[in-house]
Amino acid sequence: MKFILALCAFAASAAAFAPAATPSVARTQLYMANHLELTTGKAQLDHSVVDRFNELPYPADKVLAEYVWVDAKGETRSKTRTLPATRAKAVDTLPRWNFDGSSTGQAPGDDSEVILRPCRIFRDPFRPRNDGLDNILVMCDTYTPAGEPLPTNTRAIAAKAFEGREDEEVWFGLEQEFTLFNLDQRTPLGWPKNGFPNRPQGPYYCSVGPENSFGRAITDATYRACLYAGIEISGTNGEVMPGQQEYQVGPCVGIDAGDQLFMSRYILQRICEEFQVYCTFHPKPIVDGDWNGAGMHTNVSTKAMREEGGLEVIKKAIYKLAAKHQEHIAVYGTGNELRLTGKHETASIDQFSFGVANRGASVRIGRDTESEGKGYFEDRRPSSNADPYLVTGKIMATIMVS
Repeated sequence: MKFILALCAFAASAAAFAPAATPSVARTQLYMANHLELTTGKAQLDHSVVDRFNELPYPADKVLAEYVWVDAKGETRSKTRTLPATRAKAVDTLPRWNFDGSSTGQAPGDDSEVILRPCRIFRDPFRPRNDGLDNILVMCDTYTPAGEPLPTNTRAIAAKAFEGREDEEVWFGLEQEFTLFNLDQRTPLGWPKNGFPNRPQGPYYCSVGPENSFGRAITDATYRACLYAGIEISGTNGEVMPGQQEYQVGPCVGIDAGDQLFMSRYILQRICEEFQVYCTFHPKPIVDGDWNGAGMHTNVSTKAMREEGGLEVIKKAIYKLAAKHQEHIAVYGTGNELRLTGKHETASIDQFSFGVANRGASVRIGRDTESEGKGYFEDRRPSSNADPYLVTGKIMATIMVS
């Protein structure tokens, strides 16, 4: 017994001088391994570790610039560079940059350099600082080294539609719907695995409660981050299908609507990284059953539409949209035929229609617009994955035809 007590005492005294690195490292490795697992709703890394480095101060004369662009599939990509703070104050002083276009489907391997031209600056909500400077997000479009816009540069296409029409003061409000999935990319948030909710659509739209609302934290985080960035995000709500959410961007003037909407998508996807949730903009992610699709309803108002007699201007614009219905459908997103069926608050993809307060029409006029005789109209045809540059540019080109 004395031997055992002595041995215990010796072990206790030895432990006081023994290095703690080995068990600590083992625990840390195990802890980190758990965080690196693909688990929906959990951060990929331990933020207590990440924050140790985020707390390091930035140099007083430098900022980080995240250059964001649209790839061949219409998705956002980005990379970071360090810039003198004096060059990050305006788009005109930002340097152009380049990337490997062969890795994004935008250039061949034997001539892969693609030029990034800065177009719009936003504050970076992922790298905030408190020294009076801002790290920045930079929306860019893409060019060949010879200065020609790439075929995938839809911003350049839209710019031609808006050029010389600044006096029209065209406002756009874009309603971005999206669907959140578990990391298996098969199960929407709030759905049972390999099954369907036990209740039909109805209780989920603008809902509250853990049995109804799925993904609110992601939408709220996107809301705050977009406000911080300087995006004109004007609201959010839960959508009709469980796991589906929406936010609205606008009103924005002209081509700036496309810049802001694409940057908001980038921010949303970055936030989904943090939450380890898969986000899709597919217009009909669930084709089986009685479930709504996802769109990017586009609200439009010119200066003349907002003035007295504007309702007649709106109707004339709608007639022009009707005459080019199939041209618009061609640029209003991929997979839209699965969504525009005439059901689930959509019109048929094959037939143009419009009405007052009718969410089953191609284009809707709001009750307020009808009663006041001026205002805006809503084009309900664009899908959630539609390119906002193509959508706004096409609408502009169509309604401005004499």
